[in-house]
Formats: sequence, structure tokens, C-alpha cells
Amino acid sequence: MTDTPWLGDACSLVDAFRSGERSPKEELEATLAAIDRSELNAFSFLDADEALEAATNADVSRPFGGVPLAIKELESIEGWPSTEASLVFKDRKATFTQTSIERAKAAGCIPFGMTTASEFGGLNVSVTKLNGITGNAWDKTRTAGGSSGGSSSAVAGGLCTLATGGDGGGSIRIPAAFNGLVGMKGTVGRIPRGPNMMVGPMTVLLGCLARSVRDVCRYYDVTTGADERDPYSLPKVDGWERNLGTHQLAGKRIAIIPDLGAAVVRPEVEGAVRDAAEMLAKDAGLEVVGGVEVKVPPLGVEWAMANLATLLADLDGRWPECKDDLTMEMAFGLTLASEHFDLEMAARCEANRSKAFEAMADVFDRVDFLACATNPDVAYPAHITVNTRVGDQKVGIENNGALTIPANITGNPAISVPIGLVNELPVGIQIIARHHADALLLDLAGVVERERPWPLVAAGAPV
Repeated sequence: MTDTPWLGDACSLVDAFRSGERSPKEELEATLAAIDRSELNAFSFLDADEALEAATNADVSRPFGGVPLAIKELESIEGWPSTEASLVFKDRKATFTQTSIERAKAAGCIPFGMTTASEFGGLNVSVTKLNGITGNAWDKTRTAGGSSGGSSSAVAGGLCTLATGGDGGGSIRIPAAFNGLVGMKGTVGRIPRGPNMMVGPMTVLLGCLARSVRDVCRYYDVTTGADERDPYSLPKVDGWERNLGTHQLAGKRIAIIPDLGAAVVRPEVEGAVRDAAEMLAKDAGLEVVGGVEVKVPPLGVEWAMANLATLLADLDGRWPECKDDLTMEMAFGLTLASEHFDLEMAARCEANRSKAFEAMADVFDRVDFLACATNPDVAYPAHITVNTRVGDQKVGIENNGALTIPANITGNPAISVPIGLVNELPVGIQIIARHHADALLLDLAGVVERERPWPLVAAGAPV
């Protein structure tokens, strides 16, 4: 039996299956054993028996043939828990499987368990009443980020090579950067969200947490494409992996604004991001354009409260009786929205959203890419969920969101790429592009990966 899970990327794991270096069953057994030893608290549910049966019969000729796939617990597989990381739904089971997961399974992925997330995906941390605290792969006392924190911790922690994620305000990119992974948020609609999707607030996208750019591309190859149960899903685009590295980048323009004009960014992180962006511009032949300003208006509490409408619908009459089962932050938000959100606030929210569209379009009238930090600092202590200070760090959900939420509001594709360590913890650079320019972002990430390779797993992993 293999002692540890595969510590390369998912694509190389498939190659190892095909060559006979290891088998899908051996890999899954090593994964389950590593999870059992791990102190990261990255998983909330395991389905070992069914997964082992699937691994025994895996078709390794498929794109992800035999690869164990961890599923974020906010997603749905029929018969598995459907808790949404909340005590409110601790006993609920899913009655359907998401389209994107069905497509991943058809490509050979073997779902074997669910990774921890923030309650209802409402915060960019991974602390819940249901599951406790999930640790960062590089330091278990630090936050894994969120809401796809368990997925990022598991992949970076050497427990599995690939995990699903979702991004409504940075929930793929934030934990990817905190854990040293590549995290891609495509153009809105790239991967369908059906069936039974809720349209609002039109900021949520699906994707994966991965160790390499080609893993993201292969995941796009097997999961993207229009679906009737998501009327906003985009038509199929083929060749994400095949065409990686083939697009013309030289001569395109990039603006480097580490704080995106809004966040308080740690000086060492700002310096690392600026240096990485300038090196990328040189490596890819990009023209650095100065004097660009990002004037996306802060949407503030009005936008946050408007988003709670989908949560209220999800609770389906349980509110406010379920208040004590919710985390403090979610209960506070629902109380505030119930008491203060009105038509005037909704109008301000929509007006500011329109201004945000125009502001981002103004940026891309001048440049092709916008580079900034993914997170304003390295991972902070894992138990923290609200805005505060820890020593010289300004930490919490609002400051983090200032860097990632704008691309969700406007629907632009954005990718986070590892660029090194500050205080022995990972730092990511975020690159944003025009709508539908996803392939160019993946090519830029590929340049960083080729010229300045990042560790595929955390130091000491699996832990």
C-alpha cells in the first residue's frame, strides 16, 4: 500500500495510474488514512465504502480517471449530508447531485467526502458551530480562509489532489492564496450551478482548488458548458488544457495596484505582489500602465443585507426560531436585514452595482489585466471571524473582501497565483481580466508557474 497520498498535481496522478505506478484504490486508501491522521479538520463527511468500490473499478483512460475528488460541503450529492455547514440542517440529506459534480464524475473523478466551509458560505473564514475550526495547511493555528477553507486545506495539506470550491466574494481565491494554491474564479456562468439554483445575488461561481494551472484547465474542460437548469450558464468552450500557453500575451497592458484602491495591505505583502507583477510583466512581455484608478464604490451593508434574501429563502420558515443554531455573524446579519433592509436600501444597492460595472469597464478600457494582492495579509489566527487587529495585522472579512468582492460584483474572471512566503506563510497575487478572457488569465498563471514554480503542497505535508 502507498504510504502517503500523491503529492504532485491531479494530472500527474492520472499519468501514474495509467503507467501502473499506483492504482486508484491505493491512492484512495492513502488519502483516507492521511485524513484520519490529520489535525487540520478539513473534512466533515467521508463516504469511504462507495468511493473504494468506485476506485476499484475506475477507468483511468478518462481525463480524471480514478482521482479522489473532495466536495465542498455547500455543494450537493444525492444521499450525502446537505448541511450547508449549519446546525440548522445537520440532519438533512441531499436529494440531487449538482450538474458540475455529475460532469466531474463522468470524467472519472471519485467523490469520497465533503470538506468544511463557512456557514452558508457567508464568511471568508472556516469556523462554524457544526464543524469547529479548520486549520491552514502551512500552520494549523492559522485560518484556512473561506468559504472553501476545507477544500484548500485538504489540497495544500497533501490529503487529496483536487477539491471543489465556490466563489461568491472570494471564496476560492482567498483560501487558495492563504494555502499556497492556484484558485480560479471564471467569468460568471462559466460552470453551471444547477439544478435547483438560486439566481441571486448573481455573484456566486463554481470551480476547484488545485495545485497546478493545468489541473484547473482540465477541470474546466470537463465541467464547463451551458446547462438548461442554469439560464445564466455560458456555452461550452473546448481546449482549456490543450490550448494552455498558446495565447498571445506580449504587448498586452497591465495595471499594478496591490491594494485595489480600497484595502489595507501589509507592506511586505504589497512589496511581494508588486515585485511579482513586475516580473510577470517582464516574463510575458506586458506593458505596465501607470495612473489607473479603480473606483468601484463600496457596496457596504446594503449589499450584504440584500444577499441575505437567498439565505432567508433557504431557511424556509425556520427563521427566527433557528437563531440560536446559527453562528453569531449569520444571526446578526439576518436580524439586521430583517429589521432595517427596505426598498430604499435595495435601490442604493442596485445603483452602486451599476456604478461598479462602469468603474470596472473604465479600467479595462485602458488595460487588459489588473494585478493586486489576493489577501491583504498572510493567514491570521484561525479562530478569528470578525474585523479586528492582531498585533500589526488588520484582519477580518471586510478588509479581505475589499480585494476579491469587486470581481464577483462585476462578473470578471480573476485568478489567484502563489508568489512566495511572508513570515513563512503563503502570499497570492490576484489578476483580473475582461469578461470571457479566462484563457488569458490561465496563460498568465502558467507563466508564473513556469518561471517561479510554487510548492505543490505545504511544507511538511501531509500533516
